[in-house]
Amino acid sequence: MKRFFLTILLMLGALPLMAQLYHPGEVLDYRVSYKAKMFPNTEVGMVRVETKKDHLAGHEYYNVTGFAKTMPAYRLFFKLEDRYTVYIHPDNLRPVRFESDLKESDYTYKSRMDYDWDNMQVNTRWRSRQNPERSRQMPLEEKSLDAISLFFNMRSAKAEDFVEGRVETMRMLLPDTIRTIHYRYIGREVKKIRNMGKFRTLRFECELGSTEGFSFTDGTVFTIWISDDENKIPLYIESPIRIGSVQAYISDIKGTKYPLKSRIR
Repeated sequence: MKRFFLTILLMLGALPLMAQLYHPGEVLDYRVSYKAKMFPNTEVGMVRVETKKDHLAGHEYYNVTGFAKTMPAYRLFFKLEDRYTVYIHPDNLRPVRFESDLKESDYTYKSRMDYDWDNMQVNTRWRSRQNPERSRQMPLEEKSLDAISLFFNMRSAKAEDFVEGRVETMRMLLPDTIRTIHYRYIGREVKKIRNMGKFRTLRFECELGSTEGFSFTDGTVFTIWISDDENKIPLYIESPIRIGSVQAYISDIKGTKYPLKSRIR
């Protein structure tokens, strides 16, 4: 369960790299639930992704924050408050800084990644309560991005550009390594979402791999449904775990740039 909370925001963006859509005022809320054979479908956490304008070192940027936490009834058993923040240049839409601040029971972790696009490298540093600060410099590629930036990769994609069954690859930057993401487009599907109704969606299968070479039977696999409209909002995510499955689904949508035409009234 802990691992899924930690990777929800990462896997929301495991889709094609396009011109990102950042719209100040957009707020996307998700609920996270756990389901097993002997247990009902129970909401255990929430995730919010919010976009606004902000300043960094005297310059104006897009600020995108992803925040995940356990629901009050479950904090006695496992308290989680994870925050991810990225600053995006408004002109070229490239990230300039990524920060994370994770608090999970007695575990704490902070990281920062500074992009150097001129020299095509990223400078990172990270520390946990149990370990001193460490740092690293890694080569940067156009398709190598942090978790929140990946979240927005699909936002300007056209459904006509997706080819059913074709496997594509992206690379996700972490403070100490670069992880490979494979994804493939499954097709269109009408998806019913709790308390939100039915949506026309595009369905993808994604996998966060631990090595460069792996198949869809390895690693961490997620199925993602995104809205079949100009907003391309991730609406529903499902992942099997050792016992049962975990889902994250949209619970509220505010401030989108385009009308939510995928919603079926």
